[in-house]
Amino acid sequence: MRRLTTLFPSEFLEEHAEELCVVEREGKLQVPVLVWALVFGFAADESRTLAGFRRSYNSTADEPISPGVFYHRLTPTLAEYLRDLVESALDEVAVPDAVDADIDRFRDVMIADGTVLRLNEFLSDEF
Repeated sequence: MRRLTTLFPSEFLEEHAEELCVVEREGKLQVPVLVWALVFGFAADESRTLAGFRRSYNSTADEPISPGVFYHRLTPTLAEYLRDLVESALDEVAVPDAVDADIDRFRDVMIADGTVLRLNEFLSDEF
């Protein structure tokens, strides 16, 4: 956690959000709280719903916000902002010499999936 908060101080999160116009006007929404609620609260929870994300945000924000205000902030611009943060983190922590050239082409692929598939026994020889 300390590594992440050092990598993304609140000032950086706010300034970068302003650059991308994530927040249209000054209001109740606290961008650093939104990011940390997503990373530590929502993503770590077993039931990942938008309502759970909002509850996670409201539990740590100075001032809770209503569902309408919260959901209105979930925009493509916010998605672009979060994508930029992930890319920035990857650039910061990646060790360029440690990655093989064949693997380097997969830099932009990030998959987290715990799906268990059961195949028909007729497919077992093939897979």
